[in-house]
Parts: sequence; C-alpha cells; structure tokens
Amino acid sequence: MAYNRQPDPSEELQRIIDSLFSEPKKILSVIGVILLIMMAYSSYYTVQPDEEAVVIRFGKFQTIASPGLHFKLPLGIDRAIKVKTKLILQEEFGFRTDSVRGKRTSYRDRGFDTESLMLTGDLNVANVEWITQFQISEPQKFLFSTRNPLQNIRDISEAIMRRVVGDRLVNDVLTIGRSEIAAEAAQLTQGVLNEYDMGVRIVSIKLQDVNPPDSVKPSFNEVNEAKQEQEQVINGAERHYNKIIPEARGKAEKEISEAEGYASAIINRAKGDADRFKSILKSYRKAPQITRDRMYIESMEKILTRLDSITVVDPEIKGLLPIFGGTQTKGLKE
Repeated sequence: MAYNRQPDPSEELQRIIDSLFSEPKKILSVIGVILLIMMAYSSYYTVQPDEEAVVIRFGKFQTIASPGLHFKLPLGIDRAIKVKTKLILQEEFGFRTDSVRGKRTSYRDRGFDTESLMLTGDLNVANVEWITQFQISEPQKFLFSTRNPLQNIRDISEAIMRRVVGDRLVNDVLTIGRSEIAAEAAQLTQGVLNEYDMGVRIVSIKLQDVNPPDSVKPSFNEVNEAKQEQEQVINGAERHYNKIIPEARGKAEKEISEAEGYASAIINRAKGDADRFKSILKSYRKAPQITRDRMYIESMEKILTRLDSITVVDPEIKGLLPIFGGTQTKGLKE
C-alpha cells in the first residue's frame, strides 16, 4: 500500500522563510508591498452623515471633516476621531433604560437614589428623575477641553438640578413648578458648560417623574387630601363671593343711578323754577300791579280747585256762630 505523507505546515513556512532570506531582494519587495497596503488602507477614511471627524496630526488639532470620503496622511501621521455631532444624546438621572421593544420601553429605577433624592427649599425630600438631552456643537472642544466630558455633563446637570429644586417648595416641585424647574435648569446648565468651553449645547431637560420618597408617601398623601379639602372650601367660598358681590354691586349701581336721576330731576326742576321766577320778575318790572293781580288769581285758582265747596260769610254780620250740623251748608262758589 502506497502511503502519501502530508507536508508539515511548519516545515513549509520554514522553507519559505529560508528562501526569502536567501534572496534579500524578495524580502525588500515583500516589505514594500506590505507598506504600500498599509499606506493605502490608512490614507483615507469615511465620515457618516451623523458624524464629524476631528483630524489631528501628531496629536495636534488640524481640522474638522464633514460627512463623506476624505484622505489623510497615512501610517498614523494623521488621525481622524469621529464624533456623533448630528445626534441628540441624553443622560438619565434617577433611572436607566433597560431595553426598548417596539413601542414599549422598560426602565430600572432601583439603586439610583443618590442621584434622585433632593432636599427642597422647605426642607422636604423629593425623588426627582430627569433626562438631560444635549448635542455636541464643537467636537474638538468636546474631545480636548476636559478629560471626561460625559461625566462632567452628568456632574454639572445634577448639581444644577439640586440647586434649582433647593430654591423651591416641595408643592411646586411635585405639581405646578415642573416646567419652570426644567427650563431654569437647562439655562443654568448651559451657562456652566459655556464657562468650561466644552463645545456642548443643551437641547432640553425633562423631568420624567417627581414623587415623594416611598417612606413618606402615606403622610404626603394625607397632606394632599387635607389640601384638596382646603381648596374645595376655598373654591366654595369664592363661588359664594362671586355670587353675592356682583348682586350687591348691581343693587348699589341701581341705587346710585336712581339717586343720580333724582338729583338731575331736582336740579332741572330748580333751574326751571329759577327761569320762571326770572320771567315773572321781568314781567313784574314792566307792569307791577297787573303782574301782582295775575299771580293772585293764579294762586287762588290752584287753591280753590282742591276744594269741593266753600262758604262765604259777610264780614259785616255780627255775632254769627258758624256751626253746621249734620248737613253741609252750601254757599257761594267762586
């Protein structure tokens, strides 16, 4: 039986090496080919649409490369560091995102109390969870201004949030003041980042969940119930106030209008009487006796029209006792 011996790989490799060393020109040609391949492979780079590349030469910053294909000096002379400048990045505080499955996202909030527990301005404790969203605006500053930029962003955001929450009452933090807290924290955080010249722009800060700590939730709920009852009583009083006060104001305005109308009528009547007196005076000055007689007659007409009957007694009759019995004596009428 014929037996074919398989060649040993180590022996084959040794044979090739011996043949190369026996001919130095082959060694140089192989080294040259390897260098050419390395130079060709390291002389270009591609920047993705959501990135920018920071090009450094011997460790010194050179330029910013935009998305696309670019060329550089090979063999490590130029180095391109790619940074996600078009994406909005975020840091989570008080919780972490575990996984995203379709439209459902699972979170984990255990073990992050050191980030989220904060003291409010009225010496209460609140559990504040939030997200800081930011974008890298100047990648060279983001890479070289600080040693650990992401950790710096986390530290600054947490310090600012504790400061803002510490200036407010716990009710504002838990209820109506959340949007104001987020806006103020974003503004202050951006100011600190600008001072550090980190090349980072804060997009937004969003409060995810704000609750009292688990240990004080029952007491806090009791306080909230009492405050709700207080609000109900206050709202009821305001409804009663809004019902009574407008009605009283309407009556007051009615009385004032009537009084003003009465005053106007009295003033107009007085003006009319004054004008009539002036006209009588003018007539009296022209004909005193005629005017006097006319005034006497007009006055007697007014008086006599109010009487049903009158009795005229001759003043020359002496000792007449004008006593009338059950019947009414009719006299002369004028």
